[in-house]
Amino acid sequence: MVNDPTYGRRDFLKDSVVSVAKAAQEFSKQQDAVPERSAPLVRTDWLRPPGAVDETLFLERCTKCGDCATVCPHGSITFHQQDGTPVIFADQIPCYLCADVPCIAACATEALLAVSGPDQVRMGLAIVSHRVCTAGQGCHACASKCPTDALSMDFDMQQLKVTAERCVGCGLCEQVCRTVNDQVAIRVTPFRLLARPLA
Repeated sequence: MVNDPTYGRRDFLKDSVVSVAKAAQEFSKQQDAVPERSAPLVRTDWLRPPGAVDETLFLERCTKCGDCATVCPHGSITFHQQDGTPVIFADQIPCYLCADVPCIAACATEALLAVSGPDQVRMGLAIVSHRVCTAGQGCHACASKCPTDALSMDFDMQQLKVTAERCVGCGLCEQVCRTVNDQVAIRVTPFRLLARPLA
């Protein structure tokens, strides 16, 4: 106590050391209570490159050489963060469905097989959230960019329609929706995640 005549410099120093020790101990407890940063979430919405065989067979055949990604002129093909196999994240860089599909030509192990044309590629299926889609208000940006005419406007229902048989899952619709709307209303779901994959 400051007013206590018996409270001297030695008492003050002793109390200061105790006070600092208590503060350090409390800080240490708080640090221990902070949860460790969890590992980054592993995305499951990736697509395989054009021409990919069935997933089980793909994993057997793919050597993770990276040749398909190297020749992709748009940088669409990247690598899975866990196993290093080639994947496409449609919301980042979609597949531009190159006429000569160089990724397929570069694959020496037949993990990617030749297709008769870009419209025969099957990576996923575009699914529309009509709740946030603005097609009924006049936005048809995704339909205008669809390279296979899989998207059209149903004027009776005043909503966007996906023709599953034509959709290749390239993700161009998702990318354009992201650039023109506040909320992304169309997303590509990989075929392997659909309940009943379509041919």
